[in-house]
Amino acid sequence: MATNSVSTTNLESAISTGLSITENDLNDLIKIQGDLVRKLKAEKVPAEQIKEAVAKLVSLKQELAAHHLAVNGEEKTTGGDKLLKCPRGTRDYHPGQMKVREEVFRIITDIFKQHGAETIDTPVMELTSLLTEKYGEDSKLIYELKDQGGAEQLALRYDLTVPFARYLAENGISSMKRYHIGKVYRRDNPKMTRGRYREFYQCDFDIAGDFDVMVADAECIKIVVEILDKLDLGQYKIFVNHRKLLDAVFAVCGVPDSHFRPISSAVDKLDKTPWPVVRDEMINEKGLAPEIADKIWSYVQMHGNADLINKLRTDAQLMSQKIATGALNDLETLFRYLSLYDVMDKITFDLKLARGLDYYTGVIFEAVLTNYQYDPQLGEDQVAVGSVAGGGRYDELVHKIDPRQRRVPCIGASIGVERIFAIKEHQMAKSKIQTKTVETEIYVASAQKNLIEERMKLCGYLWANGFKVEMALKRNPKILDQLQYCEKNQVELCVIVGSSELEAGTVKIRVVNTREEFQIPRDQLTEQLRVYLNKVRQQLQESSSKTISN
Repeated sequence: MATNSVSTTNLESAISTGLSITENDLNDLIKIQGDLVRKLKAEKVPAEQIKEAVAKLVSLKQELAAHHLAVNGEEKTTGGDKLLKCPRGTRDYHPGQMKVREEVFRIITDIFKQHGAETIDTPVMELTSLLTEKYGEDSKLIYELKDQGGAEQLALRYDLTVPFARYLAENGISSMKRYHIGKVYRRDNPKMTRGRYREFYQCDFDIAGDFDVMVADAECIKIVVEILDKLDLGQYKIFVNHRKLLDAVFAVCGVPDSHFRPISSAVDKLDKTPWPVVRDEMINEKGLAPEIADKIWSYVQMHGNADLINKLRTDAQLMSQKIATGALNDLETLFRYLSLYDVMDKITFDLKLARGLDYYTGVIFEAVLTNYQYDPQLGEDQVAVGSVAGGGRYDELVHKIDPRQRRVPCIGASIGVERIFAIKEHQMAKSKIQTKTVETEIYVASAQKNLIEERMKLCGYLWANGFKVEMALKRNPKILDQLQYCEKNQVELCVIVGSSELEAGTVKIRVVNTREEFQIPRDQLTEQLRVYLNKVRQQLQESSSKTISN
């Protein structure tokens, strides 16, 4: 059955990439999918296949509802106001969520700096010609900007790697260890519950330069381990492979050279797509013979530890490929270095890891949280993400874009912070620990009227001495309102100003969480505040540790 305006295949591609489609297109595809579900049920195919088809039908219906809202909702008014909403694939972050984000960024940045990296920034837009043909099949997800009449055709950056390569080429840099944290944009089909957005942050660490084999690669993987351990996200595994080994497998299996990258993109889907679906894509969309696809499957099923290298070396057909020998030598060296870094217990050598981007040339890796993997039987409400970090070697990217054709080998790792944020928010909600969203540690209050100037003088004095301080912005606030603000926002100490304290040259200190109060001399204020702040924080830390352990 054909749709009114586009073919079924083209329509599915349009939906997955977020291109403009009509409501009739979606209705047509829903009808086709519904007919397929009924057919599968009538033929009594395996339940898993039916469940997958039903899930696709539900997804299409949700897409129709979202499309209807996007098209018609903008004109929908309530009391004369237009409907307010974030664009699809984006979100607002509230103060509590931002507190989590800031802490995650701090941990990641500290570890990047610990390894000697310096930071850069690049524009969120690049020349379209720079970005195209760098990402393989994912190039269709690049956001191209509408021509505004200028000479330059621009697009939003898809990742931070290609802009880094451009930075190296443009500035003639041949050696650099850098990190970059910034937003990137993908015209993807968003799944917010699984951490997939159209606008999101990436945190990248890269080492550029011609160094000894696998030394930089091992450090990048070590950094990923340090970050995931420090973030305390639960158990995880880091899957490692080599693009040249994968190319050797394709050559042995009979894949034409021109099909290496498209088939690599298909293999890359095996972590979340069943083999029969990937096999069907290889045969019916990519044009492989069934026996070639099946031979690829016999290889990409293999996974294990460093011992798998010796097993592969016994494969005479594979060893006839020179690139396979070189790749296995690289991996042997890498695993030896990772053993020295004491992280091999986190590593799995997995031949199905492909990393779909075209610019990878050597070692590739991907980190997955074992407790947060997607389970199709649990539906879309589960807290589940794919990989939370990944990267690899891209030795030819600078060479391809540099007019002088300089060769600058590079290896990098990228941390999927949006997915990490989703998990950290889930963990915070389960622990029921209230997040402190303001940094205020001391609140200056008064119980009497007409003391605003005394409060202002005291705030100025405490700010000058490095304390994080605030006060009510009303002239005569109620003391109960001031104390409730302190408790709500987890302010540690409250300094209360009154006429009797002014006359005696003292101030009243209130410990907010215990409500204990005491007087101290005005000339000892800064010293005593630091003493009591340290005591309160130590008590809160001990209490928090007990809550988490229980």
